[in-house]
Amino acid sequence: QVQLVESGGGLVQAGGSLRLSCAASGVAFSIRTMGWFRQAPGKVREFVADISWSGAGTNYAASVKGRSTISRDNVKNTVYLQMNSLKPEDTAVYYCAVGPRYAWPAREYDYWGQGTQVTVSS
Repeated sequence: QVQLVESGGGLVQAGGSLRLSCAASGVAFSIRTMGWFRQAPGKVREFVADISWSGAGTNYAASVKGRSTISRDNVKNTVYLQMNSLKPEDTAVYYCAVGPRYAWPAREYDYWGQGTQVTVSS
């Protein structure tokens, strides 16, 4: 059974930073692309960033590029999203997702976490 557990969300003031974590189990983590997505109230879920199985390749949405860094630890089966210079428009539920084996960037994702809330106050 695949489990993805996100953590690290919370309330932060604009300009602050957060580091989200997603611990995966029940999946061959080290050979899977991993992604972060977010969904704000009343909006569709959107892509934030992804990272190839080796960590050598990364992609970012334009809205977070330059402010965020995705990384992974294939020993700990964990993917991270470091977010800096946070803005109120970054407020959303953030989800991690498991992508395909040995394929990056991912066209689709197979498993999703429950999400962690990020709220940025102005």
